[in-house]
Amino acid sequence: MCIVALAWQVLDDCPLLLISNRDEFYHRPATALAKWQDSPIYAGQDLEQGGTWLGVTQAGRWAVVTNFRDGTDKTQYPTSRGDLIKDFLLSDLTPIRFAQDLEKKQCDYAGFNLIVGTAEQAVYMSNRGEAPQVLANGVYVVSNGLMGEHWEKTKHLRKRFTQELLPMLQQATTAEADLECAVWDILQDERKMIPDLLPQTGISQEMEALLSSTFIQSPIYGTRCSNFLRMTNDKIFWLEKMQQGAMQGQVQRLCLPAVFEAAK
Repeated sequence: MCIVALAWQVLDDCPLLLISNRDEFYHRPATALAKWQDSPIYAGQDLEQGGTWLGVTQAGRWAVVTNFRDGTDKTQYPTSRGDLIKDFLLSDLTPIRFAQDLEKKQCDYAGFNLIVGTAEQAVYMSNRGEAPQVLANGVYVVSNGLMGEHWEKTKHLRKRFTQELLPMLQQATTAEADLECAVWDILQDERKMIPDLLPQTGISQEMEALLSSTFIQSPIYGTRCSNFLRMTNDKIFWLEKMQQGAMQGQVQRLCLPAVFEAAK
């Protein structure tokens, strides 16, 4: 499970601004943000299946995936959703062509929300009811339901993202340290939604409540890392804050010169 908020073609000289939390069982092994060996991909990596949840390349390709939550679905699917990110980042297709090709085999995956993009185009799709759609300029938030469902959880993050973070980025005088503090404060928000406003996704009310906050903590499952990604016209900045385990509180910093390429 995860939550993602992004501003697409909203800020001057910054085609993409993205913040996200990755939620997972604590015992599932994963690596921190780094360049993958013998690969153009920069991302963390799930060591169980080899995929990832968020990734970029210097060519300006980027992708993020969240699980679609359906507690009634007990199917064993042949392909990991983390492969979706890897496959797009290694592809030379435009986002919309990649998503259209993925539609033909989307039943091989458990439920997902996928956003793939370059500096010129971003596309959202879900294999649980949303055909590929090119995103217009704007702010988008998605968690573990369809983007158009507007859970209270996503509405809460959208409000903080648009009212607190975006104005800071529109002011040239905002210090980088202040910006980072604001991002972590938003992503570490543990406010739970009231019971009457919880979604019904086939799990218990207790679990719905636990998962209703931006930042999740429990004895065995919760927010593993938080991300702050900016793609400007010439650079890619990415901060990943570890939220659990031996590296808790540490921030991985990535700054890459962007070499944007035209997709086919």
